Amino acid sequence: MTKHYLMCRPDYFAVEYAINPWMDPEAGADREVAIRQWEGLKSAYEELGHQVSLIDPVEGLPDMVFAANGALVVGGRVYGARFTHPQRAAEGPAYLKWFVDNGYSRVHEPVHTNEGEGDFLTLDHMVLAGTGFRTDITAHKEAQEFLGRPVVTLQLVDPRFYHLDTALFPLNGHNVAYFPGAFSAGSQEVLRNLFPDAVIADEDDATVLGLNAVSDGTHVVINAEAANLQLELKRHGFEVVPVELSELRKAGGGPKCCTLEIRG
Repeated sequence: MTKHYLMCRPDYFAVEYAINPWMDPEAGADREVAIRQWEGLKSAYEELGHQVSLIDPVEGLPDMVFAANGALVVGGRVYGARFTHPQRAAEGPAYLKWFVDNGYSRVHEPVHTNEGEGDFLTLDHMVLAGTGFRTDITAHKEAQEFLGRPVVTLQLVDPRFYHLDTALFPLNGHNVAYFPGAFSAGSQEVLRNLFPDAVIADEDDATVLGLNAVSDGTHVVINAEAANLQLELKRHGFEVVPVELSELRKAGGGPKCCTLEIRG
């Protein structure tokens, strides 16, 4: 199935502040390497036949490359982002403006703090929603009301996995892969009940952001270092597309972080 993704070239990418455990401003990051790696990710999507649209990067917003955080789009409805940290606050309006400028009329500017697809992951009949570090649980109710889809709350407990999309990704419309250690005991039970056939990742693969992956239902675009998870996905019948995003990972991002799915 052809997907439509929104991405943002990392022309202004840098690690200038620390708002998650992955970021070290003293170590910084190499922007030119990040751009080359991002271009490789974009090319991977295009080679799979997917449509990639681009939003112009904004100077002074080094994390704008992480497009997934900019909104949640389901059924053509755009639920905007309201960021936790002031360093990223201007990204929310920038992404909403792109959708308005591109003809999306059902757009909701959020009241409650949420970071888009960072903490909202969509399946066929539900949206999984993370909370604990960034997205306020009240945003789960707000999103459900606007989107008209059931939203299932999952509690994140490990600061390394500060967004849901660092600890879980949908394999298709009805199943997921995840790392249990990122979730509270109750949320682990919820996941076991909802997805008894889920792919379970180990900590080694989770800590190279192997779960910050993008699946089109057949192919999984995944961080190259997540070796065990790649083998497990192959055993489950998926075609694995490894990509190298080590420079962007210095800010806590992988393939999914760079990719906002536009669901018409």
